[in-house]
Amino acid sequence: MIAIVDSGSTKSDWVILDEFKNVFLKTETIGFNPNFISRELIVPEIEKNTSLASVKNSITKIYFYGSGCGVKQNCDTIEQEVGKVFFNAKISVREDLAAAAFAAYNGKPAIVCIMGTGSNSCYFDGENLKIKLPSLGILIGDEGSGSAIGKQLVRRFFMQKLPQDLHEEFENTYHLTIDEALKNMYHSTRPNAFLADFNKFVVERKDHPYFIQMVSEEMKNFFEYQVIPYEESKESEINFIGSIAYYYENILRSVASELNLNVGHVVQKPIESLVNYHIKYIL
Repeated sequence: MIAIVDSGSTKSDWVILDEFKNVFLKTETIGFNPNFISRELIVPEIEKNTSLASVKNSITKIYFYGSGCGVKQNCDTIEQEVGKVFFNAKISVREDLAAAAFAAYNGKPAIVCIMGTGSNSCYFDGENLKIKLPSLGILIGDEGSGSAIGKQLVRRFFMQKLPQDLHEEFENTYHLTIDEALKNMYHSTRPNAFLADFNKFVVERKDHPYFIQMVSEEMKNFFEYQVIPYEESKESEINFIGSIAYYYENILRSVASELNLNVGHVVQKPIESLVNYHIKYIL
């Protein structure tokens, strides 16, 4: 059996194929971004999933694509820890941008962007993956991402910048104290997921003029920092993978139009397209 894994900072999608390349199993675990999760937690979290436990001895190859796996040390961490569970498997670990590029590929070169809990971009011509810009993470990067939008919302709430109606609704929804916020942002293993979770509040009110402006600013930051530096962005289609791009698609396309950029297709969950790419081009 073969496992194909798309792992973000919040959750991981797993698809297990049988010997005939048919889907045998689909399941989820938490995300395994080595920048945020302790390596000691990876094995226990995988073993919590009874579906994976039932087939672990039968899996001989794992294609793992992960957020935070753009550096060798993190790739080695994932390979070693995942290998402790799937000890019969040969494990290939690559950055999540490779998964996004494969999933978004429709036969022609394109800029491919991830916009989920975090954000990133690359250029894929069908054979070569060009990553011109580094992923700087939640502290000084991840423009346009769920964590960036959540950070804006939480900051504006505590600094009393939200309109009165939104301030009261946020307060009544979360009852969030400054102590709780600081604890989750600075003393937890997954501050990006904590902040990104507040997008539920924004998405439910995304037509509010204040949030249109706030999200538009984040989308503009994303294009300016992570897309426009690619020369290919002037001519190429720009495709997006991830829930944030999906939920705010109208705002995303509006900002792109203002910048004379061409957004192609937006895919919420890349795992099915990623599996199809492996069946067609890799397996």
